Amino acid sequence: MADIWKENMLEDLEEELLEYETAGEFLTDLKKEFGKGDKKTVKVTELKRLKQGGRTMEEFVQKFKRAARDSRYEERPLVKEFKREMNGIIYQKLMELEQQPISIKQ
Repeated sequence: MADIWKENMLEDLEEELLEYETAGEFLTDLKKEFGKGDKKTVKVTELKRLKQGGRTMEEFVQKFKRAARDSRYEERPLVKEFKREMNGIIYQKLMELEQQPISIKQ
């Protein structure tokens, strides 16, 4: 069932029949289709869908922290997700630092 839903969603997205402004909108549709799911799974999915986009870094950090709460990610995987989801220029600047962050709390 999930494979069929995924294929339909991908087709609709490619044909621009669906457009999600936020990960929350996508999660709402996902919950409607498959039920709420456990809190950890929902939070991990929300975390993986989150992108910085046009948000300031401060706004992005706050949204990321909210999504990370209850995901049960440990620090290093959480930092990896955070880096993956931030804007490219900021990511490059971060990679130029002599001491790389090991926590999102730094």
